[in-house]
Amino acid sequence: MLRTVAVTPFSDQKPGTSGLRKKVAVFQQPHYAETFIQAVFDEVGDARKGATLVIGGDGRFLNREVIGRAIRMAAANGYGRVLVGQGGILSTPAASHLIRLNKAAGGLILSASHNPGGPNGDFGIKYNIANGGPAPEAFTAAVHARSQALAEYRILDAAEIDLDRLGDTRLSDTVVQVVDPVADYAALMETLFDFDAIRAWREAGGRFVFDAMHAVTGPYATEIFERRLGFADCVSNGVPLEDFGGGHPDPNLIHAKALHDRLMGPGAPDLGAASDGDGDRNLIIGRGRFVNPSDSLAILAANAHLAPGYRDGIKGIARSMPTSRAADRVAEALGVELHETPTGWKFFGNLLDAGRVTLCGEESAGTGSDHVREKDGLWAILLWLNILAARRQSVDEIVREHWATYGRNYHGRHDYEGLDTEVAEGLVADLRAGLASLPGRSIDGVTVTAADDFAYHDPIDGSVSRHQGIRIDLAGGSRVVFRLSGTGTSGATLRMYLERYEPPEGDLDLDQAEALAPVVRLANELAGIAARTGRAEPDVVT
Repeated sequence: MLRTVAVTPFSDQKPGTSGLRKKVAVFQQPHYAETFIQAVFDEVGDARKGATLVIGGDGRFLNREVIGRAIRMAAANGYGRVLVGQGGILSTPAASHLIRLNKAAGGLILSASHNPGGPNGDFGIKYNIANGGPAPEAFTAAVHARSQALAEYRILDAAEIDLDRLGDTRLSDTVVQVVDPVADYAALMETLFDFDAIRAWREAGGRFVFDAMHAVTGPYATEIFERRLGFADCVSNGVPLEDFGGGHPDPNLIHAKALHDRLMGPGAPDLGAASDGDGDRNLIIGRGRFVNPSDSLAILAANAHLAPGYRDGIKGIARSMPTSRAADRVAEALGVELHETPTGWKFFGNLLDAGRVTLCGEESAGTGSDHVREKDGLWAILLWLNILAARRQSVDEIVREHWATYGRNYHGRHDYEGLDTEVAEGLVADLRAGLASLPGRSIDGVTVTAADDFAYHDPIDGSVSRHQGIRIDLAGGSRVVFRLSGTGTSGATLRMYLERYEPPEGDLDLDQAEALAPVVRLANELAGIAARTGRAEPDVVT
């Protein structure tokens, strides 16, 4: 029986960069999740009638409960078919693939990505549109507006679907299909990469390990890396847990320290990798060599032709604005387009759909291609494996040859987390107001050459996204970027991105902290971070 439930709007349902993310306790408020989901369905409008909807998540706390409600709401709102991953599990790139494969109207992805899970952790809901990519800003703005005017939501009174049992169940006029979350995605990967060559590399002694961080990629990695490619027992922390085993599912050098230490120690394997909560990010570490995410994008672009899915070359590269300019030099050498977009994978969708670019990347360890419309952690790792299998060199040798050809972009990020929102916004506003006075200013011999407030003009649909970050260009190809993050759940996070370029004939072997020190001093003085925030040091350095 269909039931209509009266609600009072919640004032805090404005989606951020990757959907609506809040603490679990916020989503546990009566009707909170339902109100946002109904706002999404209302904005989809008549396109949902009889259409297919994909639903899945990263397995974090509250995942199953909200999926159950979302299924019954989809049935009450006229969807003809709902595809849901077994156990509620569906990685973000796998969800994107299912949407595209099944010509679905869209999908609900329940995840807070790399944020912590558990009862005291974070939760999130993101809507992806029919191309498989995150909803654009115009859609999410309309969802927010609708959520503020919503008076009721619709839900079907029915028994809970058994998410662990594969097969079909009918809810009124809607067919709910619980599907294998891994099979279609794994099959897609086999069309893109030379699995035979990777197996041959393994048989010749190539060694690989993967840390799933007790997040969504565990089942995918076990199927692809262990069963199909034969890397015996290479997956650690492979069972998805509601609290990610008490860890933080962010594949960086802090939260994946054990993996880093193993790759830097004696007897290290050739390649170590990790992914995050929902499977869209990646960490790449070779024996004795951490690969900066910005460098990884550039190296993958330069070597993509070694994989069958890209043997004819790439059409172009897109990178988020804070990502280093390493990929720009590859695009120039290849004679292909290079696009600089705001942070957020949704900005790549139009470029991918129009065939203008093939590879995309973000400095926050997200890399992907036109095979789906999301960043894809396992895809990036498989491409690295394919490159190693084809070139038969170490990760360190490949990285060094790349720098010797294109130069090195030393790149890092300083995060100041949980800041008072008013203080953080005031700091950025003051920087913005003083941009015109910055060119020509020097600090410790580093000179500002240009400064602006980045605005993106989409070359496909003509839309404009303003205030996407403060860019400060420095002499010699270096720069600083300031941006407030939209992926947190409380307070404000100020991110400061630092970049220093050394040409091929320059010093390519500096310690990163040493290389970036002059840029850090300039950035701190320009922004007055310590005085404004009371923080002498960043919370996270990557």
